[in-house]
Amino acid sequence: MAQNEDQPGGAGQGSVSQPSAESERGNNGQISAYAIDRLSQAFESSAKRWELIVYPSLFAFIILAAYGFYLVFSLAKDIHYLAISVDSNMTVLASNMQSISDNMGQISANVRTMSVSVDSMSRDVSTLEPMLTSMETMDRAIQSMTLTTAHMGTDMSLMNRNIGRPMSFMNYFMPW
Repeated sequence: MAQNEDQPGGAGQGSVSQPSAESERGNNGQISAYAIDRLSQAFESSAKRWELIVYPSLFAFIILAAYGFYLVFSLAKDIHYLAISVDSNMTVLASNMQSISDNMGQISANVRTMSVSVDSMSRDVSTLEPMLTSMETMDRAIQSMTLTTAHMGTDMSLMNRNIGRPMSFMNYFMPW
């Protein structure tokens, strides 16, 4: 048999080589170990890639969550201060509204008093109407006096002109 193997073409002359079941199992075991090894290597490289993405993302999420908590906490604190401020301002506003209400009551009383006074003035003015007639008559009389005084001024001017010339001649003879 060794000669057949050494000669070229000897393997095909009458003997057919068949793999044994044991070698087949060994080959299959090697193949599946190799496949599992490759699968585990692919999984590890994939896991490393995921670790490069997931861990920083998880860290960023934790930072963002902490910052969000801080924002919510500061917002709640600001709302608390705002509520206290609004409450104190509402107290002041309520007291001011009470003052406004009291002042409106005083204004209302003053307007009533003014209304009574205006009614009284209205009655007093109606009693002054005869006086108004008298004042109109007095106005006409004063106009007449003014006109008469203007005429008197004109007459005096004429008299001064008429008397002034002869008097100036006589003034030369008078010692004073």
